[in-house]
Amino acid sequence: MAILKINHSPTPNELKKLTEEFDGYIKLVADIDKEILYGGSRLHADIEKILIDSGSLQKNIWGGGIDLVSKIIECSAVANIRPDSNPSTEILDPVIREKFTSIVKKYFPEFIYG
Repeated sequence: MAILKINHSPTPNELKKLTEEFDGYIKLVADIDKEILYGGSRLHADIEKILIDSGSLQKNIWGGGIDLVSKIIECSAVANIRPDSNPSTEILDPVIREKFTSIVKKYFPEFIYG
């Protein structure tokens, strides 16, 4: 498993590492306040732990992924379930969803939210 911090458009070699767990798909987790993005884990929780250990607040951490074939950004992750504010794997709040997708688009500009 290769978890990488994504702070530039990934190179072909980095994309290969990011898709080691899922062929053609990259799980992503972002701190929407600090605009930090990581990808490549088997579980969103693995990246969530990295972000929390580095000082991110739980309320700012949201997950999803990208499908490299369809070029679609997904906003679904078990880590998004928050019984008090987001009772779904999908990011339900449109403001939070937009922050997440805009961070992803910064490094994957050809992708769209679907």
